[in-house]
Amino acid sequence: MIGTLTGVLASKQPPWLLLDVAGVGYELEAPMSTFYELPEVGSRLTLMTHLVVREDAHLLFGFMSATERRLFRELLKVSGIGPRIALGVLSSMSVRSFHQAIRQKDLVNLVRIPGVGRKTAERLVVEMTDRLPEDESGLEHYSGRGTPAASEAESALLSLGYRPAEVTRMLSRLDTASLSTEALIREALRQVHAG
Repeated sequence: MIGTLTGVLASKQPPWLLLDVAGVGYELEAPMSTFYELPEVGSRLTLMTHLVVREDAHLLFGFMSATERRLFRELLKVSGIGPRIALGVLSSMSVRSFHQAIRQKDLVNLVRIPGVGRKTAERLVVEMTDRLPEDESGLEHYSGRGTPAASEAESALLSLGYRPAEVTRMLSRLDTASLSTEALIREALRQVHAG
């Protein structure tokens, strides 16, 4: 799995962008929320990525933050939601706004997302409610800029069986800008066992 890419932004024409990584051009599809944050063409940047492998294609999606990528991945687990609708969600509203819409069962705003009808909106509310972090206070704190170390630590903690809400809480207390992946995981686990 390709988790992150760091390179030079070669071109950006929504929904596609081209990232030159050591002479190899990676074509990625990204939500508008990512496009709004992109630097000028020719600038260096790091993107969180998600690879979808199908019989007829390998599709690579790019995100400016680990928070966006996490929501994209959670959306793909909902029956009837594919990459196009998941990108539509992230292009239509912020992660925080989506969480609020799910918590408030706000079908009016959900059906405004391209490709989402009333039944799909209802399914999103039912299936996403228990997947949302309980506490959003640290949502942007540790992953708003999506440091690779924070993203890797998040994935590791999730794979250990911790719930998204627990992982958000654990990492929001740490200085993700200066700690390595290993240090973040060690400190997060230390907090759990100390508390």
